[in-house]
Amino acid sequence: MTPLEINRVIAKMTGIMIHDVTNPPLAARFYSYVCLAGYQVVTDNDARQKKFQTNFNGYPHFKHTTVTGYDYRLSALLAMIETAAKLQPSGALMAAYEQKFLDSCSQIGYSQKMIDSSRKYALEVSKQILKYARDDGYRKISAYKRYIPLKQPGSWYPTPPAYMPPVEPYFYTVRSFTLDSNSQFKAVEPIPFSRLPESAFYKLMLINYKLSASKLSPQQREIAGFWDCNPFAVQDNGHMLIGLKKISPGAHWMGITANACQQAHTDFSRTMAIHTAVAVGLMDSFIGCWGEKYRTNRIRPETAIRELIDPEWMPLLQTPPFPEYLSGHSCISATSAVILTHYFGNHFSYTDSVENKYGLKPRHFESFQQAADEAAISRLYGGIHFSDAITTGVKQGRDIGNWVVGKIKAAH
Repeated sequence: MTPLEINRVIAKMTGIMIHDVTNPPLAARFYSYVCLAGYQVVTDNDARQKKFQTNFNGYPHFKHTTVTGYDYRLSALLAMIETAAKLQPSGALMAAYEQKFLDSCSQIGYSQKMIDSSRKYALEVSKQILKYARDDGYRKISAYKRYIPLKQPGSWYPTPPAYMPPVEPYFYTVRSFTLDSNSQFKAVEPIPFSRLPESAFYKLMLINYKLSASKLSPQQREIAGFWDCNPFAVQDNGHMLIGLKKISPGAHWMGITANACQQAHTDFSRTMAIHTAVAVGLMDSFIGCWGEKYRTNRIRPETAIRELIDPEWMPLLQTPPFPEYLSGHSCISATSAVILTHYFGNHFSYTDSVENKYGLKPRHFESFQQAADEAAISRLYGGIHFSDAITTGVKQGRDIGNWVVGKIKAAH
């Protein structure tokens, strides 16, 4: 079993998420538990890897399996697949993938006895990881009172063309993996809303208005489109609304992680460790960011500019359906960049071809930090975030990334 098989499982998950239109925070949750299932098997069998997961909030104690005759790499992959099949709404698609995967194992020489033993071990681990997932509080969210957008000056409100309801307004209540609380890295307050032309908010708003789609350079437009990653995009053709399915920001960074591991020729165990670290970082970064979004509940540029300056103004990108402050993409990109830099160094040069299959040509970066900075500024070019939400999002993301890396370094 090669490290490429890990990438293939993640890629299959991403494809199912596109099919299901999985929202960004929930996608991070899926990736994290699936990777944890695989990494638990790895750390039980490869003493070179740190058991950093044992320091996570509420992480269960795993007894060493009594199963024998397994291949731990095969078990790790099957634990991932089994966990994804149970977590994702269209898990039946992952179950079908598992059968094809097992058939391929037989074809390359795995005995049926080894396959059966490996799967039995995988099921043991997956069962415990799924229980860990069930206890994180996410299932309680569906019973919470429905979130009703406030019709107050400066507060977020649904935007056209679909006027979608807010996404995951209670995600910040979910148990994180490493954070003490969702407000551990509480951001500075956003610039307060004001209708006065001389106010700081009005000047902030004018930055977006002046940098409108018609005045963007070709390079700025390309950057905005490259990092769009909006799984909620809806197109209005005049007669009906048509959904345009795309990958989420977290899926993009999981793809970057896969490409980096492949370029650096990391072995199976290390590839599993890096994927797990990034996935966990994504989850905790979303929890911290979403706490700020629904605490500040700030208006989007599209709504503010249409109300105060130009009722016909349109951003280059479609406005996502949740409050503006902080910028989620800025936050999770900064977190991912810190974690990947920990593993690959400050000057890891690579070409990002993750979204080539979706018609976006590859972009080259000299470091993960450069990529994260570009992802952040793309939200200004796209017209969907104010500049203070971007800079503050980057800071929070770096803080969370460094915190996660600290947890990894402290592990044995």
